[in-house]
Amino acid sequence: MKLKQNFYNQSTLKVAKKLLGKILVRKAGRKTLRGLIVETEAYIGPADKASHASRGKTPRTEAMFGEPGFWYIYLIYGMYYCLNIVTENKDYPAAVLIRAVELLNKKEKPYRLASGPGKLCRYFKIEKKLNKTPAFGPRAKLYLEDIGLKIKPCQIVKSQRVGVDYAGEYKDKLWRFYLKDNHFVSKK
Repeated sequence: MKLKQNFYNQSTLKVAKKLLGKILVRKAGRKTLRGLIVETEAYIGPADKASHASRGKTPRTEAMFGEPGFWYIYLIYGMYYCLNIVTENKDYPAAVLIRAVELLNKKEKPYRLASGPGKLCRYFKIEKKLNKTPAFGPRAKLYLEDIGLKIKPCQIVKSQRVGVDYAGEYKDKLWRFYLKDNHFVSKK
């Protein structure tokens, strides 16, 4: 079942944990790509120095200030896209970065083709044109599904976010979540 918009209109930390075990789906032409979400990171509000929103609303960050359930996709290092889903209330900039998925295509499962935000976007053919599009509704080409997989709190590892050493006190926040013992997590 495709997640509805109200799923995203709750605490970003809650959404980041609840996304573990959900399915990322990308419809591209006749092809449908699917992956089990195994790693996420939360970025919460204008005070979070690791968040793009800490620099205010700009053309790049505008999506983060929008309605929950829309995609925030941006380019890093001039070559890698990152996939985020906007959470909480409109005008409060918060989002969850989807860091890694376990591919559900049995032929590709042994490979870590989507273990890291850049690899994930490359594999799923996620580009800037999907920025600010909804992850819900009948016409969504990129969305999240709930297949009923129950993740227990003891299966979730909390850790510091990756690559945010510049973020002052926010570098130490345990706002990264991943499935314990999953081989497709980007970094342990």
